[in-house]
Amino acid sequence: MPQPKATPMTHAGMVRTGNEDTFFSDDTLGLWLVADGMGGHEAGEVASAIVSETISGAVREGIELETAIQFSHQAVLDGGAHGRGARGMGSTVVALQSNADYQWTLAWVGDSRAYLWTKINDHQGELQQISRDHSYVQALLDAGAITEAEAEDHPDKNVITQCLGSLETPAVKVDSMSQPWKPRQKILLCSDGLSDEVNDAQIASILNDSPDSDAAIKALINAALQNGGRDNVTAVIIDAPEEALLTTKNAFKLGAITLSSVIAAALAAGLIFYFG
Repeated sequence: MPQPKATPMTHAGMVRTGNEDTFFSDDTLGLWLVADGMGGHEAGEVASAIVSETISGAVREGIELETAIQFSHQAVLDGGAHGRGARGMGSTVVALQSNADYQWTLAWVGDSRAYLWTKINDHQGELQQISRDHSYVQALLDAGAITEAEAEDHPDKNVITQCLGSLETPAVKVDSMSQPWKPRQKILLCSDGLSDEVNDAQIASILNDSPDSDAAIKALINAALQNGGRDNVTAVIIDAPEEALLTTKNAFKLGAITLSSVIAAALAAGLIFYFG
């Protein structure tokens, strides 16, 4: 059974010496995530690692993605309380899970993002941000208080409204969505180190111009670094199963139904002839 294939990459950036981002990528499990840790040197790195470990472990046990993310919130709190990392550390997360029915589920907390890119023809694709930031600026946008252009350079752009490990939040609100895979799609998961430095038009252009996801991920990270690289930069590109394999699966189902109908009709005709 064909599975989506992922290409991950991370970089500390041009300013910071440490990397508080963590990614998880397992094509066999059908799970990919990006976690952006907060809390300073070591603590943020620990928080994002706890998030990755907890979510991947829970999903392996058959726990739903949203519940696994809730578990990771408590795991970060427990880690800080018991000396792993620091009290008050936190992390964002954006995670994608794909199942055997070619359905994907996206879930997130914070401002790490997911983009859906769908190829239209050999030279062009459409890019859509499918996650919605849990941020102060997004709240201002939703209220109509600022425009999209103003949001780009807003001084509070990196203020988030919730994160995993927040001491003020007993349970986080996990947003999620599900859709079937379509041929020639890619989903990009990224930390804000990418989305803050590379705008949507640049992301779309890079995905359009890259021959494959390996070239695209390198170009995206390089673009973030060239534009300043002021934060850690992490991205994972997940490619939909190949179109031929998807259509083969659907054709097999249709063929099986058609063959059953033909056999049933032939048997019926034979019985009528025999008894007639």
